[in-house]
Amino acid sequence: MRVVFDTNVYIAAFVSDGICARLVRRARRREFELFLCQIVNHEFSTKLKVKFHCTAKEIEQACILISEAATAVLTEGVLPSPICRDLDEDLILACAETASAEYLVTGDKDLLVLKRHGRCNILSPRDFELLFD
Repeated sequence: MRVVFDTNVYIAAFVSDGICARLVRRARRREFELFLCQIVNHEFSTKLKVKFHCTAKEIEQACILISEAATAVLTEGVLPSPICRDLDEDLILACAETASAEYLVTGDKDLLVLKRHGRCNILSPRDFELLFD
């Protein structure tokens, strides 16, 4: 299965050893194909620096870990018209579209409320984890 994680999933994976960390470990074991978008990678490293005050070395190591979990790193596509009220979330949807993802995993309510975008199911980390039980 082809999957895209929103930035908040990666942040949660590095902040605590919960469901999101488990999902990243599953991706590293290649239990599914994880596609990483450049915009997510950039947002991830920026949040680690600004919000969590990580050092450049910590950010570099975290980015290497998520890159290793990914099947491929993609440039994001463009949606023909805005979908979310937050245009940054449209970039995540465009990424999922570019990846031909079956699942977009996010904790963002603006995306979760959509439930679906094209053929892509939009799930919370908990709901995505349930697919493996």
